[in-house]
Amino acid sequence: MEDIKAYIETGILELYVLGDISPDEKLQVEAMALKHPAVKAELDAIELSMELYAEENAVEPSENLRGRILGSILTNLGDDRNFNAAPDHEESDFYEEDNIVLLSKPSGNNFYKYAFAASLALLIASTIALVSVYSRLQQSNGQLIALQLQNQHFTNRVNLMDKELSVFRDPSFKLLKLQGTKNHDMAVMVAFSPAKKKVMIDMRNMKLPQNDKDHQYQLWALVGGKPVDLGVFDATADSTHMKEMKSIALADAFAVTLEPKGGSVNPTMDQMMVLGKF
Repeated sequence: MEDIKAYIETGILELYVLGDISPDEKLQVEAMALKHPAVKAELDAIELSMELYAEENAVEPSENLRGRILGSILTNLGDDRNFNAAPDHEESDFYEEDNIVLLSKPSGNNFYKYAFAASLALLIASTIALVSVYSRLQQSNGQLIALQLQNQHFTNRVNLMDKELSVFRDPSFKLLKLQGTKNHDMAVMVAFSPAKKKVMIDMRNMKLPQNDKDHQYQLWALVGGKPVDLGVFDATADSTHMKEMKSIALADAFAVTLEPKGGSVNPTMDQMMVLGKF
């Protein structure tokens, strides 16, 4: 098993995939792949990695560059036809006229080829790893943003609840329950602070029919028998907070009427929903 591992780590499998080995070495790699499943699996993994790398980094050549390359190939082919075949004995380093002694060329040093193949394989693996890390980083950033938004929502909710509780803890506020008119089972709780000139409506415990999109409820303060507009609001199913209305320092009573959207200058008396006096 150690020999197989050492054979894989030589880098010859990468060179095989690149086509940069001799025919004998090619036959040797193919024989090892048939004989050892580990070699075959490593060879398949290298081929797949290089295919993925090639697909990710493929660049479409321009028409101008393609024409230049084809022209250069045709020119070189034409030049090659002008050369005569070199004598066979020129392939040897030394020869003698009478007694020919052929010395085979020393095989080139494969160290650089193997190093290049190993470096290329490392580069491909590193690229794939970086892509994976980047993807996980993007997911983590998305989760972090979601948590931050959730935390901000929670903080806003806590601040709103604290503000609502402060109304009930503040002795300057007076609580007044507005009762339904015309035998209607309706009710609205109003918190009024003459000292702070604030009027708050308890939207959570409000009992009013849900208004349509063309109408809104309008709060009125009765001061010396005259109605004063304190603003409009909607009765919705998700009304769960204290709503601050317009400021006023003095009020003898409060009432709510149903008005056209945006409110009215004067209250529609036959649409009065609730009324409460101090």
